Amino acid sequence: MKQANREQAISRTAVLRREAVIVTVPLALAALLAAAGPASAGPIGKAGVGDPYFPLAGNGGYHVGHYDLTLRYDPTSRHLDGHAVLTARATQSLTRFDLDLNGLKVTGLTVDHRKADFRREGQELVVTPRRALRQGQVFRVAVSYNGTPGPVTDPDGSLDGWIPTDDGAFVAGEPQGAMTWFPANNHPKDKASYDFTITVPKGRTAVANGVLLGQWTTNGLTTFRWHQPEPMAAYLATATVGKFQVEQYTTRDGIRVYNAVDPREAAEAAPVLKKLPSVLDWASKLFGPYPYRAAGSIVDRAPEVGYALETQTRPVYDRAPNLSTLVHESAHQWFGNSVSLTSWKDIWLNEGFATYVDWLYSEQHGGNSAQQTFDALYARPADDVLWEFPPGDPGSGANIFGVPVYARGAMALHRLRTTVGDRTFFRILRTWAGERRDGHGTTAQFVRLAERVSGKELDALLRTWVYGEGKPNEP
Repeated sequence: MKQANREQAISRTAVLRREAVIVTVPLALAALLAAAGPASAGPIGKAGVGDPYFPLAGNGGYHVGHYDLTLRYDPTSRHLDGHAVLTARATQSLTRFDLDLNGLKVTGLTVDHRKADFRREGQELVVTPRRALRQGQVFRVAVSYNGTPGPVTDPDGSLDGWIPTDDGAFVAGEPQGAMTWFPANNHPKDKASYDFTITVPKGRTAVANGVLLGQWTTNGLTTFRWHQPEPMAAYLATATVGKFQVEQYTTRDGIRVYNAVDPREAAEAAPVLKKLPSVLDWASKLFGPYPYRAAGSIVDRAPEVGYALETQTRPVYDRAPNLSTLVHESAHQWFGNSVSLTSWKDIWLNEGFATYVDWLYSEQHGGNSAQQTFDALYARPADDVLWEFPPGDPGSGANIFGVPVYARGAMALHRLRTTVGDRTFFRILRTWAGERRDGHGTTAQFVRLAERVSGKELDALLRTWVYGEGKPNEP
């Protein structure tokens, strides 16, 4: 959730949000590789997937099934050494293809263990292998690189990517920042499994996604090995580094929890983080089983960041979160992480859904009902920022974290709920999360699902609330 100036009445997550071992590539990789989209035309992979808001994001001609990232970071010098091995499948014949990488120096690159030619064009790392790749061919790209990573500035003026802190780095990649610290096919359409081996000075902790496989200290350096087996979009990867207090336990459902908390935030964060298992249990009853085998939180002190992010399995917070923020970021594990975007234009499917889950949590835990929250928002005048643009068409990348995406997106879901009734509404959300688990979805697909489950014609209702200009005439 990335809107630091968001009004408190619209969301209690106003201050926070936005809301990555060397192991054998898992058998599930074959399924990931087989799930690639249609091939691009011609022998050269396109420089982007054609997202209307971020046209250079992602790349054409291949699908990455697995990332193996080996990193070494010195917080004092802010120097990063990296080695990335991408296992991918060509979705067309390729004599050349691109990776997204911003600002770091590439010192070596091979394709299937053969040196390949490469050049830099802005955020594009253009690769020409020695031998052309056949459509359907599985291949491995290894990239060695180093430098001083830093953030990128998003269209709304905020920072994302590798953001240095006073004791390490806050790493949050929505929507563009993954390319600031590893070469990637950097669009949510391309999801992959991940392994991370991260080495930092003794006394620092490096936290990534998934399950911690092990850690060891040698010659004043500590190495952490993390494994994220379920598919993940690149923007949801993290490798946050800092001086953290670490808590580990396993829930009664077998979820392995890893919390890393900056000691300066520990006292305030503790009572909220204690509720994480109950929040996940509550959400699982509504939306289906928690999608991952790992969970937790990274609570940093990074006041210059101004948001949190739903990094997969383990959200990263720029300060101690309140309960509403924890609920919001946890909701994203179902809506946004497991079921991912196909275009940034559809981000209300992430943010409107997570905001509405926060309303539901309040309603079922002694707070305002969702109807009360809806009514208070609908009472706002027609010239209020809430009605500035429709949540399903923010207009540009500068607006994807705007108030309408969150609040009016949640209002659209509430109108769906009041139209179809509670029993059907919750069946729609559970079916959406279940049928598209580890995959993707679009607004049109959600509307079709809602109509199928409810047996009602809903296109006009959702068109009004998701795509209509201005304040709808009736609540």
